[in-house]
Amino acid sequence: QVQLVESGGGLVQAGGSLRLSCAASGRTFSNYAMGWFRQAPGKEREFVAAISWSRGSTQYADSVKGRFTISRDNAKNTVYLQMNSLNTEDTAVYYCAADRTYGSRLYSSQAFDYDYWGQGTQVTVSS
Repeated sequence: QVQLVESGGGLVQAGGSLRLSCAASGRTFSNYAMGWFRQAPGKEREFVAAISWSRGSTQYADSVKGRFTISRDNAKNTVYLQMNSLNTEDTAVYYCAADRTYGSRLYSSQAFDYDYWGQGTQVTVSS
């Protein structure tokens, strides 16, 4: 089992920045690829970013590319999402997730590939 707890969400004006954190506990964190997803009211959960277990590879949704940066610190069992140039369309509940991968992939943009999920943190961007 892996427990994930997100933090860092809040209310920010358009153009501002936030950094989300996701603290993991339980099984060896470094064995998991990590991802961030988000869900806005009335919309399906969507992929935001992912990072491989070794931190060497990352993937981003087109909507956040160039604005968001995913990173991880395996020594601290934490994954981060730095969000810059936020706009109102970024308003959503943000979830981090852990993917065991079993050596079959570096990371995934598909929610069904992830084994564990956090409870989410709200990000609200005002205009």
